[in-house]
Amino acid sequence: MSKEYVIGLDIGTTSVKAVVFDRCGKVTVESEQLTKSFYPQPNHVEQDPEALTSASVFVLKDAIQKAGVTPDQVAGIGFSCAMHSLICVDENGRALSRAIIWADGRGSDQAERLMSENGLALYEKTGTPIHPMSPLVKLLWMNETGYEPFQRATYFMSVKEYLLLQWFGKRIVDYSMASATGLFNGATLDWDMEILELVNVKKEQLSRPVPPTEILTGLNKIIADYIGIPEDIPFVIGAADGQLANLGSGAILPGEVAITAGTSGAVRQWANGFRANEKHETFCYMFTEETSIIGGPTNNGGIALEWLKNLLNYQGTYEEFTKEAGRVGPGADGILFLPYINGERAPLWNQHARGNFFGMSITHQKEHFVRAVLEGITFNLYQISEALERLAGPSEKIYVNGGLARSPIWLQMMADVFGKNIYVSESHHNAAWGAAWTALVAVGEADSFEDIKNNLPMGEVIVPNAENHKVYQSIYEKYVRLAADVTKYF
Repeated sequence: MSKEYVIGLDIGTTSVKAVVFDRCGKVTVESEQLTKSFYPQPNHVEQDPEALTSASVFVLKDAIQKAGVTPDQVAGIGFSCAMHSLICVDENGRALSRAIIWADGRGSDQAERLMSENGLALYEKTGTPIHPMSPLVKLLWMNETGYEPFQRATYFMSVKEYLLLQWFGKRIVDYSMASATGLFNGATLDWDMEILELVNVKKEQLSRPVPPTEILTGLNKIIADYIGIPEDIPFVIGAADGQLANLGSGAILPGEVAITAGTSGAVRQWANGFRANEKHETFCYMFTEETSIIGGPTNNGGIALEWLKNLLNYQGTYEEFTKEAGRVGPGADGILFLPYINGERAPLWNQHARGNFFGMSITHQKEHFVRAVLEGITFNLYQISEALERLAGPSEKIYVNGGLARSPIWLQMMADVFGKNIYVSESHHNAAWGAAWTALVAVGEADSFEDIKNNLPMGEVIVPNAENHKVYQSIYEKYVRLAADVTKYF
């Protein structure tokens, strides 16, 4: 029986998903379990690593059962995972702390001080911006505050590394997850000893870096029996969700940009080698020995829309809520929204940033605010894209994925603001498909990463409205000036 299926396991911030694909990238079945974040103190955001590991076991078992496939039909299983998490682990491989995730801001003071001292020099070596999201800053906070799990820890690892340790008994990390720590030298593809000394961590406390095609077998027998798969089924370590979302959307050539807009958002482009931006505007995370992803993440994607919906106590669906924006034209009759309600990464890299509505009048109604929020999210992505173009050249083709890509109004807004065709994937599981394709490459069932372009189920193409683009260019200039003026108050 041919191995006609491949599985992507995507461990995200809001959910864990297992997606069964056919060899052409068509979704056969998906299983999803929502995850919970904890907020024990202001600016502290954590998740339970045991719950994430259990959710991964559950969705994998559920997806395989729902698909009705047998293990001998599965070519492999690839991992995708959100970046920047950090867990303190004891000598027996058990968690001493919750996973401190990317949204955590407890290290803001350490990040500001580090940036004022030698932060740029560190950034140039790692490609990870100096920001509370990074494990570098989290470790600095732990060391300086006497965080008890840090003092007791034998190892430090991300959520994905912790899962791999529980499932396979191995301490390994792929290049992209390692790159996102701020501890990894992008030029040497190894942990940077100077930075480790800064945070009082030894190299042996970190996992061994490996390429994304590293194959793992010998799955824990209890887990294998529960899922209903053999212990020797090939798992492939894969990469971080950002790199894999680009791969899964086909944005892997020069000039091809992938924009993800879910709870948060990101603008990313494939690149050769390691490139850090001298202005500290973008990240550069390695994927293979030769390739990397450059781009910028934003804290404020769909979360800003969710905030407004809750604030207005809107009882309809999200689809109905976004349709409200269609009742007014571009520019929301003069309202501009700076979407920094959750602090901000790119383009500001300032966790103290805060959102603003500008230009309100007594005539404005809820539809104006809905449109202003959607436009603010889009302008922010456009500003990040401009920074990326200064490093990598102009964007020629834009692929869009994520939860907001389900909104026709927002997709048209994207096309109008960027002034370019927007290519939308048929499925919204780009990271999972990227993980699955990486598994196919690793086990020899696909010849190259580039060949994924022949296996991409594409959806519609959104064409920009030329008149709207002109209007938005004028509004965007005002947005940039306003953002520059307001940031001095953060």
